[in-house]
Amino acid sequence: MKGGKAKASSRNADRMFSVKNPKGKNGKDSNKPKRPPSAFFVFMEQFRTDFKRKHPNNKLVAVVGKAGGMKWNSMSEEDKAPFVAEADKRKKEYDKALQAYNKKMEGGGDGDESDKSKSEMNEEDGESSGEPEVDDK
Repeated sequence: MKGGKAKASSRNADRMFSVKNPKGKNGKDSNKPKRPPSAFFVFMEQFRTDFKRKHPNNKLVAVVGKAGGMKWNSMSEEDKAPFVAEADKRKKEYDKALQAYNKKMEGGGDGDESDKSKSEMNEEDGESSGEPEVDDK
């Protein structure tokens, strides 16, 4: 049973070398902007509503996705152009939002500081708030 040991040991190695993120379960920042949808997903937003209107009794997500994929593949480039333009527009908005987010993250330091003011942070470090220190020698 050589195969069983190798699988078990690799799983243990994965657990041993995994890094736990103190910020959250999966380490994602909830303030980071979401990636924009591709042209296909912009198309699917509209297609889903049209499909549900035409087929109100359909409850299967897979059927909607399959029908949308088949229609997208059968469309010409001219038919896809409005969806591509909308995807490009959303991509530009995302890039602007991401740049603003990155500037905020760079300017905010390493993110370990809470909402405490600078004076509160200095008091914790042992510095007083504006009073001169007297050295008793």
